[in-house]
Amino acid sequence: MRNLTIDIGNTNSKVAVFEDREMRFHEVFPSIDEALLKSLITEYDVDCAILSNVNHAQDGLVTFLQANTRYIPFSVEKNTGIQNNYKSAGTLGLDRWAKLLAVHRLYANTACLIIDLGTCITYDYLSADARYDGGSISLGIQMRFNALAHYTGNLPHLKWDRNTEIPAGTDTQTAIISGVLQGVASELEGFINQKYKENDTLKIMVTGGDARFLLEQFKNSIFAPQIIHDPYLVLKGLNEVIAFEYV
Repeated sequence: MRNLTIDIGNTNSKVAVFEDREMRFHEVFPSIDEALLKSLITEYDVDCAILSNVNHAQDGLVTFLQANTRYIPFSVEKNTGIQNNYKSAGTLGLDRWAKLLAVHRLYANTACLIIDLGTCITYDYLSADARYDGGSISLGIQMRFNALAHYTGNLPHLKWDRNTEIPAGTDTQTAIISGVLQGVASELEGFINQKYKENDTLKIMVTGGDARFLLEQFKNSIFAPQIIHDPYLVLKGLNEVIAFEYV
């Protein structure tokens, strides 16, 4: 069975085609349209499709997928075995839920801290007995630079170069870069250390467009052996929903 999974995020959209649980194709696109979906459905002879969207309704795409595939609507109601204790399940981001479904399948009976460094930074913890009690949402790295410029009168707007190391703050520009990046690094360390104290065997799953920052900051830390970078967690979680429905 070949499955088309679509993750429409705040900045970009990711698409993958799975044959059962093996990823055959993946790509990042600035946007998704029916022509792109048609070409993928035809090329890979897609059977099923599923879509996660954090922005707004994509009724046109959904209608197209319903007409051309076995389309599975995705919501937090789709659960493959997690005890979900989130008090406002209706507002839980679908991308966050898909990542939880993915790690539940990939790392069963293992405590996992999922960190997504995207437009926002999210932290979600799944216990070894598959219990989810919630997580945290924080400002993403570029969002922090934007906020400093927006809410002050004299600070410049800086666009973060992902290759930038944390500098010493010797002038206003480097002081901003240092403050933002060191603040993010300290925040990440705080969340990781908190969960590590609770369970020192946990896996730290890292995903998102700015994941490289965490990987670089913690490459020599005591946490390094437990860090796993997986940029496709949402897509894998969506595929798990299809597998759960049809296997």
